[in-house]
Amino acid sequence: METVNVRDTRREAITGCLLGTAVGDALGLPAEGLSRQRQARIFGTIQGHRLLLGHGLISDDTEHTILTAQALSMCSDSPSRFAQILASKLRLWILLLPAGVGLATLRSCLKLLIGVPPERSGVFSAGNGPAMRAALLGLRYGDSPETMRAFVRASTRLTHTDPKAEYGAFAVAWAAYTAARSPANISTYAADLQSLLPDDPEARELARLVRLAATSAANGESTPDFCKQTFGRSDRVTGYVYQTVPAALHAWMRHPASYRDAVLGVIACGGDTDTTAAITGAIVGAGVGECGIPSEWVHGLAEWPYTVPWMRQMGEYLAEQASGAPTATMPDVPIAARLLRNTVFLLVVLLTVLRWYVTDALFLVRSLCRGTFPTDFPKPS
Repeated sequence: METVNVRDTRREAITGCLLGTAVGDALGLPAEGLSRQRQARIFGTIQGHRLLLGHGLISDDTEHTILTAQALSMCSDSPSRFAQILASKLRLWILLLPAGVGLATLRSCLKLLIGVPPERSGVFSAGNGPAMRAALLGLRYGDSPETMRAFVRASTRLTHTDPKAEYGAFAVAWAAYTAARSPANISTYAADLQSLLPDDPEARELARLVRLAATSAANGESTPDFCKQTFGRSDRVTGYVYQTVPAALHAWMRHPASYRDAVLGVIACGGDTDTTAAITGAIVGAGVGECGIPSEWVHGLAEWPYTVPWMRQMGEYLAEQASGAPTATMPDVPIAARLLRNTVFLLVVLLTVLRWYVTDALFLVRSLCRGTFPTDFPKPS
């Protein structure tokens, strides 16, 4: 059975998911790791790309989604074979020296490099790495939840073996599938997810958090307020999957038809903003399609070699493959181009971090001159 989305095509949902991931990632990247206070001090209110002269670049969040798309394009009928292909792509990806790799993902990729097989390469971690590459799996296999579960598990366990990582990734995949349906049953998402998760304490905890997110969103609460009340801290959302995923799901359920409001809402939470915005963008993008993503944000992606046309072409290929009659060409990029891009990206990231510290230093000097000490700076001993 074909998945019917708001644009009545798989292509719109898949392309919206890919571009939604990339745009969210690029918007959130400049503030990654910053508290809400530091984000406001350095950037003010983020309303567009702030990384590179009004343009944005993607990080590992989008790259993992692209690797998943490529693995699916080569094998979509066997979870074990899919995992083997994704593992081979992760080996090459880590050799090309990507910046900002999560610790669990790094350890798993290094294990793959030294010959550990995919079924044993994962490390025990409840990080959000698997969740950031899961949305496409929901679009491809949501009509068959058990098949989707098998592919989510195969993707997750390559890098993360804590069951919470798998449950969080499954929740993202199911959200993307739900968003892409017409009509999208957002009001029943929490109950549907709970019925699909296993009956164990860690799955029940995720179900509880998702119910809280659904209730909060229905009551009109902002995503930062939900995160503050639920996670007990007001300054950031961490990379722990049971913070990242509920935050992203809340932003989607609060603004299912507004990509702009959903993504900016989750970025305003602070913390792991590139990942939370990438996941939110993937889910909302699957529902609204490319036409629902602000065009200035799409055009503001200064990405190469994974350009916007490249992502559209990949979306076209995956949609046709899912329909059983691919005629589009599967895109690829040269390895040398990816290595060159990673080198430039690292320099941009270093300059961004330098900007953080220069801004902090100037703010501290101005505060001391006024006889005050910023509340979010560590007090000198």
